[in-house]
Amino acid sequence: MDHPTHGTDLWPVAAMACSGLLLTVAVPGVVRLLRRAPCWERLSLHPGAALPLLVLAHAWVVLADLLASLPAAVTLVSELALLWAAVLFWLPVVAHTRHRLSDPGQCLYLFLAAPLLDLPALGVIAAGHAAEGLAMIVGMLPLGIAAAAVTWSWIHREERGAAAVALPLTPEAARSHGG
Repeated sequence: MDHPTHGTDLWPVAAMACSGLLLTVAVPGVVRLLRRAPCWERLSLHPGAALPLLVLAHAWVVLADLLASLPAAVTLVSELALLWAAVLFWLPVVAHTRHRLSDPGQCLYLFLAAPLLDLPALGVIAAGHAAEGLAMIVGMLPLGIAAAAVTWSWIHREERGAAAVALPLTPEAARSHGG
């Protein structure tokens, strides 16, 4: 029986998927657990700087090995820088800092980040490493799920707020309005 990997080494595929999951599940989870830590206020960046920082760090880590074989020390430092960029990226969404985004800002931020972070994976696919690139895209799917969840909770908060502000009708007024 022919395997779908056709001799592909599964280690790079698993590494790409794990890298994506680390950025989109583990890092935001840890930041959320520590969201009230006072250090975040000093360390947080404006979202306009945090998003491009993560996109560029992610592109470097994903694409650098395609261009040239890097020493292990450079790869390790690059991976640590990517993790730090991911922490800075998630702070405006998850932590309580001066750079915390509004609900619509969080939606836009996350929905904008998702395709930008998939671009390096497309480069990996174009370089002939389809399994690794697809694994990265799949590993990054929780970012889109987070964007949808943030949007959904924002909509529900808006609806609850509108319902709380609406004046209840008296029984007489309800009858006259057909209720």
